[in-house]
Amino acid sequence: MQVLERKKQFGKLNTRTSLAIDRINDRALWGAREYFRQHGFIWIDVPTITNITGACENVDTLYALDHFGKEAFLAQTGQLYLETKIPGHKRVWTIIQSNRAEARTDNRHLNQFQLVEFEEQGDFAQLLTRIQAVVQAMFVGALTRKAELAALGRSTEELERWATEPFGHITYTKAIELLQGTPLAKAWGDDLGHEEEQFIVRALGWKPVFITHYPTEIKFFNMRQNPSDPSVVNSADLILPYAGESVGSAERENDHAKLVERLKNSQMYKTLSARGKTLEDFAHYLDFIKEHPVLHSGCGIGFARVCQAILGLHDIREATPYPLTSETLY
Repeated sequence: MQVLERKKQFGKLNTRTSLAIDRINDRALWGAREYFRQHGFIWIDVPTITNITGACENVDTLYALDHFGKEAFLAQTGQLYLETKIPGHKRVWTIIQSNRAEARTDNRHLNQFQLVEFEEQGDFAQLLTRIQAVVQAMFVGALTRKAELAALGRSTEELERWATEPFGHITYTKAIELLQGTPLAKAWGDDLGHEEEQFIVRALGWKPVFITHYPTEIKFFNMRQNPSDPSVVNSADLILPYAGESVGSAERENDHAKLVERLKNSQMYKTLSARGKTLEDFAHYLDFIKEHPVLHSGCGIGFARVCQAILGLHDIREATPYPLTSETLY
């Protein structure tokens, strides 16, 4: 199966369709890079073989490896490393290969993908404005390849609208209310799946939509709780048409005591504790926040999903030349 899939993939690498997709994706990434350069963001080289601090919420999807007798992992995010540069640079960004050991193979998930991340001093409202600007810069970059978009049969009208109009906004609580009375109804506290996300995007005008203020219990330990309602965090997922959740973001907790408490009570830490991990594994990050309690926010942008939305595709594997899944290896 892997041999056949590999031959099929290599056989189409230089078709007109594949080359057009490459050129469009190239311009989309260029759009983000140019935006960061023009707005004073400093690129930071972050590690991709890490301690447990390179993990996202679901630590069960880490790729473990032996680093000269020490347990290490392929990074999923450079977030915590970017945060340590905030006091000096104020605005930083990076792009890494995010690695997720998920056995499922479907049209939405890859085991490895490019993650564009940035962190900057500032609050939640500023963060949402910044994410919209960066993603729209990607749309604008892609639109410089109109000939390639036309060759793929992709109308630019939709993309031009996304690149210029404000993104939609809805709170998680309002989203749950919107789903009530439909076959997609969810209880408050449930995570939202792809079908629910696309329903919300359609309801709000088929454009990028921020879903904000998710329940504290289902989000990463360093997402800052809303001061007016601690049951939710100042977080947002950006949902794109076709692709679904494409950006995860939040204001970061900068109170050391609260940060330690959130970590200790998180499901992630409970899972890690069962594997022998302790607070010491997070010591350098926790100590850093204690010494530098600067209000800051940031996000991770799944580049392949942004490209999927730009291209109007229903399968993420068509948006990248080497889609790595549990069934493929190149």
